[in-house]
Order: sequence, then structure tokens, then C-alpha cells
Amino acid sequence: MSRLRRLPDPDHLPALDPAYLSAAPAAGLGPGEPPPRVLLLYGSLRERSFSRLCVEEAARLLRRMGCETRIFDPSDLPLTDQVAGDDHPAVHELREHAMWSEAMVWCSPERHGQISGIMKLQIDHLPLNIGGLRPTQGRTLAVMQVSGGSQSFNAVNTLRLLGRWMRMITIPNQSSVAKAFMEFDDNDRMKPSAYYDRIVDVMEELVRFTVLTRPHAAQLVDRYSERKAAGVPLDPSTDLSAVAGRR
Repeated sequence: MSRLRRLPDPDHLPALDPAYLSAAPAAGLGPGEPPPRVLLLYGSLRERSFSRLCVEEAARLLRRMGCETRIFDPSDLPLTDQVAGDDHPAVHELREHAMWSEAMVWCSPERHGQISGIMKLQIDHLPLNIGGLRPTQGRTLAVMQVSGGSQSFNAVNTLRLLGRWMRMITIPNQSSVAKAFMEFDDNDRMKPSAYYDRIVDVMEELVRFTVLTRPHAAQLVDRYSERKAAGVPLDPSTDLSAVAGRR
């Protein structure tokens, strides 16, 4: 059983004016191959979930920019510690997709001034370390939120805090869609608006930061404390900082 959602009409972007979109926003910043791999998470189980609809719009844009995308469906994800050792197929699959990704998009509804429980649950199931592998460290992250009322930034601020805790590279731009129920048509597609344009901006920036940091991912997350704990001393002949210090 796959918990990846099928993306409806993946190549149809009615709110986008293609004349202004950069199809290769990261050109010249780093290696464009293989295509950037992006995992998208949303934070509501409602049948008409606006956080999911925003994630779907983001996924279509990322595909247009040459990325591979996966949208995880959290509908049967258990509570943390509900299953001994978190040994549940949904947990295993979420972690597999996290390991596959090199970038993520998190979109949560704002509820009582905070992210939703479903959003936090998915992040809680992503440990910093799985058998020596790190499913989030060094990955780029874009954060978004939807609100039922006026525009707010409580949820994206919390997502930023969580991204920092998960040792991710959270991009500067973000999206907050106010009165989200007014921003989608009867076909569940986002209407042209400044909110949609901001999502385009955020996805362009995510692609740029992902490609820009790709050649340096290992060095950016290389830590003294982890080398010490693993008993792996630096080799002065290959340590770039040591070479620079002798100049």
C-alpha cells in the first residue's frame, strides 16, 4: 500500500502566467541533475483540506520547474509511541520518503494560533537519526500555512522553529494564505491572486536553495560533536578549513 497521494491534473496550472515563470530557476547555481527530489507534507485530514490543496499547487509548480515530487497522505499515521517502537507501515513509509528527499515543503492550517496536530505528528515521526542516517539534516525546507480568517504567521513561525530543530535549511521566503476557503474554485484549484503568486515565489526559491546547497550538503552539516562521538578524527590533508588556515 502506497501512502503517496495522486496529484490531480499535474500539468494544468490555470492561475499561472507562464510568461513570467522561470522553468529552470536554479540554472547556473549548481548541478541540475538528478532532478531535485521534494517531499510535501500537509496538516489536515478534512475531505477538502486547504493545506493539501496548497501543497498540490506547490507540487505542480515544482514539477514544472523540473523537480520530482511526492505528497504523503498521513491519514493512517498512528500517534507517537502508540505502536511499540513506532513499528507501523505508515511510519516506515514516511521515513522512507524523507530519506528519499533532498527538500521538503510543510504546509499547515493554523488552529488556535498554532500548527495542527497532524502536522506536528508527521514531524514527530521523523527522528534526527535512524541507524546513522539522518532523514532531515541538511535538507532545504519551505514553510506555508493556510488560515480561515485574516492573515497570520503563527504556523509558519512554528514550522521555522521545527525546521531549525530538525537541522534543516529553511529558505527565507514563506507563504501564508488568508481566508483560504475563498481562494479556491469549485474544481479545488487556486484562483489567480497575490497569494498564489507568493507560492510560486516560494517554490522558485526552494529550487534555487536546493540546487545551490546540493554540492555542499555533506560539508554544511559536518559537526565536531558528531565526529567526536563517532571517533572519526579529521584528516588534515582533506579538511578544507585546515588548508585555509595555513594560508
